[in-house]
Formats: sequence, C-alpha cells, structure tokens
Amino acid sequence: MANPTAVFETSLGTFKAEIFVDEMPITGANFVALAKEGFYDGLHFHRVINNFMIQFGCPHSKDPESARAGTGGPPHGTIADEHLDGAKFSNEPGTLSMANTGSPNSGGSQFFINTANNSFLDWFSSGQSKHPVFGKITDGMDVVQAIESTKTSSQDRPLTPVKVERISIEE
Repeated sequence: MANPTAVFETSLGTFKAEIFVDEMPITGANFVALAKEGFYDGLHFHRVINNFMIQFGCPHSKDPESARAGTGGPPHGTIADEHLDGAKFSNEPGTLSMANTGSPNSGGSQFFINTANNSFLDWFSSGQSKHPVFGKITDGMDVVQAIESTKTSSQDRPLTPVKVERISIEE
C-alpha cells in the first residue's frame, strides 16, 4: 500500500507531501490523524527562516499575531520520539520533520519543512537536536520557497501572514 499524500492549500498556493506512515508509523499516523480531524486548517506558519526552514502546526497560530504562536501542541498530547534504525531520513531540503521542545517525547503537532540541508538536526547525528523526518514534498516546492522568502519580523514571523486553509489526505 502506498503512503498517503497530504495536500496543503495555503494562501500562497498548494503543495503536496508524501507522508512516510510505512517507515515512520507513530509520527506519520499522528500527522495524518490531525490533518483528517481538521486540526491544521486555518493555522498560520509562525516561524519562517530563509535558507533554513518554515515551521507550522501550533494551535495558537490561528491568530497569526498571537504572542503564544509557536508554544502550543496537539489536543491529544505529545508522541513518542521515533528513532528507528530502518528510517534514517536526513533533514534535507523539502523534508517534513517533527519539531519538539528539545526534551524527549515532546513532539506533537508542530513540524517544519526544511528548505536547506539541515543534517545537523538528524536524530541519528551527533548533535543535540533530534528531529525525525516523516515526509517529503512531492509537488509545489516553489510554493514552499515562496513561503520561505516572505518578509519576517525580528521574531521570524511572516509580516504578511501565510495561512493554511486546509490540509487534506489522499490515500
């Protein structure tokens, strides 16, 4: 059975990503479940850093001006870190990676899309950051790059909010 595709309809266009539920069953299934229940619909990208990544998935980002944007998690709690020897996907451009607080098992709804080679974030690297990759952009990388190039504030928030209207899952 093929992995599902997530279709991101944003204020700057549409892009698609394969979600690696076969190789990353906890992280992938968590993302798919949140998307299917509409958790992500209406949220904004709350952290955009050119030549690094774009971050999304905080429930407080429904209001793009909220000082709490970037601090929230999913309604069902956090998930276990998924560090599987058979699933060593690197944080390369176009990959989706689980964000966390830096503490073990603190991922949940927030994730980022790498726009540069960020292998230092790989869970299997020697660094302290541990961010498992659970998907990859398959179409619309130009839209991801448009989001990445938006002008931002000193807190890395887009000055013109970038909204995700809807994420649908194609199975």
